Amino acid sequence: MLVKPLIPTLTSKQLNQIHAQILKNSKPHLLNALLGVLTNSPTPQNALVVYNQMLHHPTSHNHYTFTHALKASTLLHAHQKGLEIHAHVIKSGYYSDIFIQNSLLHFYVVANDIISACRIFDSISFPDVVSWTSIISGLSKCGFEEEAIVKFCFMNVKPNSTTLVSVLSACSSLRALKLGKAIHGYSLRNLDESNIILDNVVLDFYVRCGSLGSAKYLFVNMPKRDVVSWTTMVGGYAQRGFSEEAVRVFQEMVEGGEAQPNEATIVNVLSACSSIGALSLGQWVHSYIETRSDLPVEGNVGNALINMYVKCGTAGMAIHIFNKLLRKDIISWSTIISGMAMNGHGMHALQLFSLMLVHGVPPDDVTFIGLLSACSHAGLVDRGLMIFEAMKNVYGIMPQVQHYACMVDMYGRAGLLEEAEDFIRQMPVDADGPIWGALLNACRVHWNEKMFERIRQCLLDTRGVSIGTFALLSNSFASSDRWEDANKVRDEMRSMGLKKMAGCSWIEVCCWMEGPPTLNA
Repeated sequence: MLVKPLIPTLTSKQLNQIHAQILKNSKPHLLNALLGVLTNSPTPQNALVVYNQMLHHPTSHNHYTFTHALKASTLLHAHQKGLEIHAHVIKSGYYSDIFIQNSLLHFYVVANDIISACRIFDSISFPDVVSWTSIISGLSKCGFEEEAIVKFCFMNVKPNSTTLVSVLSACSSLRALKLGKAIHGYSLRNLDESNIILDNVVLDFYVRCGSLGSAKYLFVNMPKRDVVSWTTMVGGYAQRGFSEEAVRVFQEMVEGGEAQPNEATIVNVLSACSSIGALSLGQWVHSYIETRSDLPVEGNVGNALINMYVKCGTAGMAIHIFNKLLRKDIISWSTIISGMAMNGHGMHALQLFSLMLVHGVPPDDVTFIGLLSACSHAGLVDRGLMIFEAMKNVYGIMPQVQHYACMVDMYGRAGLLEEAEDFIRQMPVDADGPIWGALLNACRVHWNEKMFERIRQCLLDTRGVSIGTFALLSNSFASSDRWEDANKVRDEMRSMGLKKMAGCSWIEVCCWMEGPPTLNA
């Protein structure tokens, strides 16, 4: 985060007037009032200028002076200045004041200096709810979620809504569903008024823990819902695979007008449309975006639209949006390259990669997955080998499992089964189920029974074999009338507790039961 410079923005005349006032009237309560106004102004650095002048006159400041100065340092992320104020506090003998201790605690929490924050907290004789909330929030924010929960359990004062927000954030990170439910119950019994910030945190907690039923119940019964509430539900459904529900909630949001979708809402609902191949719904979302002047088709929204169109098989529209982007980041390029590959436009994907390099955008590991996939589907083995080597030697990107799987798939599609097996044997990492599965499928397609038997044994000796690979093996035996072997594989699947879900395809028959909803811009 950019630190605001600690330079005076008051004019010389104003500084002289303040200095004269300090000399003339050194009553702390008047000067602290000025300090408070400056601290809460758009330029809190002015407060530190006045604070420095007040330090030269012992009778012009008291313990409240330090709380204002610490707040200004916190707002400015001025760590060194905060350390100086901490030293002044100790020297002045005000350290035992609870307001100053809480200000110091908050300063160190915001600075992510959790060790110093814990030392401050441990030195407080009688921590109040502000002290407890600050340390719990700091521990949770810095990745010490378990310690945050332990602190909460040892609280000897009544927590407030802010405390519960902090500890629920820790529960969300740990997926501590049982404890989070207990805290939610405590809030319902002990807090007099509904708090939308707390309700949204509870909603997010249930979503992140996968308890969508509880999330839905809370969402429906919330006395007030804002854009965060709606976005949490849309995103929760989309990320958990309930894409139809995500789209339905978004439609209700637009039709009801309770809150206006923001960028995050749009990205989540477009992700849901992508997952189920709902082109018409995605187009409706696109048309809604165009009615919103505050939602330009750029950045995350633009990338989400590109992803939706390529996933729905409309590569032409994806290219159209891509070309209109004013700023194309690595996600934009990688998405369109992968999209062209999955839609069978391998050469176009490679041309886009060349254009990407011309624009000075360096590729990442995701870009190379798309490129290798493009070469695989287009049968461009030599080009794929060249790209794979360039990824390692030119761009310094170490291949991951997905890259190796793409290479094996590329060899397999081209019928180069021996080369594919040699490639696997020479890999610097152990091949996993998907890699052997790709070669196994190639053996089945090209009717290489001898290699099929050899790869089958390697596959059975490999850890992490997916249920899809087992199903492929069983179906391969069945297609060769080797029913006994097919049944053995099925028996092994059952003994491992694996069960293949029935396959399905999404087909848009009718997007709207009663016509499309009205767009409320």
